[in-house]
Amino acid sequence: MAGYELIGEEEKKAIMELFDKGFILHRYGFNAMRHDTWKVAEFEKAFAKKINARHAQAVTSGTAALKVALRALNIKPGDEVITSCFTFVATIEAIIDAGAVPVICDIDETLNIDAADVESKITDRTRAIVPIHMLGAAADMDRIMKISSKHKIPVLEDACQALGATHRGKYLGTIGQMGAFSFDFGKVITTGEGGMIATNDEELYRLSSEYADHGHQNKSNLPRNEDTRRIGGFNYRMNELQGALGLVQLSRLDFIIDQQRKNKEKIKNGLRKTPNIVFRKFVDEKGEAGDTFVFFLKNEEDTKKFFDKLTEAKIGTKILQESYKWHFAGTWDHMLKAYPQYKNPKDLWQKSAKILNRSIAIPIFVKMTDERINYIIKTIDKIARSL
Repeated sequence: MAGYELIGEEEKKAIMELFDKGFILHRYGFNAMRHDTWKVAEFEKAFAKKINARHAQAVTSGTAALKVALRALNIKPGDEVITSCFTFVATIEAIIDAGAVPVICDIDETLNIDAADVESKITDRTRAIVPIHMLGAAADMDRIMKISSKHKIPVLEDACQALGATHRGKYLGTIGQMGAFSFDFGKVITTGEGGMIATNDEELYRLSSEYADHGHQNKSNLPRNEDTRRIGGFNYRMNELQGALGLVQLSRLDFIIDQQRKNKEKIKNGLRKTPNIVFRKFVDEKGEAGDTFVFFLKNEEDTKKFFDKLTEAKIGTKILQESYKWHFAGTWDHMLKAYPQYKNPKDLWQKSAKILNRSIAIPIFVKMTDERINYIIKTIDKIARSL
């Protein structure tokens, strides 16, 4: 489920080392006081190396990563950005905050954006495509990148829920022009809050770095108070405490993904003969992160009964159905009502609503005992057979 399960003495030691080396918690500056300690910079370098990206820029959250990346892509007021109706609210918030118009697509039974719907919604105002790799599994990046190439539209991957997952052997977040990641407390690795932007494009990296630091270009030959700038910016800087935590957590990423995949496979294997449920589809199941087990019921009524019985059995769900309203655009009249085309969100994306309302998502934890796994299998099987 998340790196928070493994927080312990190594994280504590990493933080204490910062205090032993001058108490400098700011990302930049204070050179004479910090004893050459640059934890965020180390984290960025290690992160980029891990996912085989040329550059990584740390920021304050996954939401900030999306916002900064959109700024680097020169998304301006009135531009259109295509994305999915099934995502955390932050994806749409970032697009709106950039002044752009969110163009929201349906999903298919991978629970990720329907590539055919993406192409159908491209106009002469489309300036970016933002596929979301929901619940640790890849969107159809082969088709999306073909669309991107055909129409010359950049792709910003929202990989906030998919660190460590891959598509055809490439890490998610490194296939498009840019990728955004989250390190909040419920993510694969955590720094409490925090995020990262990845890119192989030098100029996009520099623009991201500058915008996230009030426009600072951070010229090594200049003191910070005399630094140059070419664009305005904002403060989305990650601090050194988060960088120290990130380095420790990143060192555990392979272990986390491996354990999640093993535990999920045990549950899935235990339910292969269970009636009345259908497993989620994947474009590359081998590469998914393994942090969520998703299955579909026949209809919304059965799904509601199933969810209620899981709750009674003290088996929690992940997003579906537990946090559905925070992850489906059809419930977001609070921010979409400003757009005439989204005046009644609840009436839109009905194809997706039907899929989501038949879905149950079970979180997979790193520290799952066989006893817990067997309990989940038996409970799900029993409920399914009672339908």
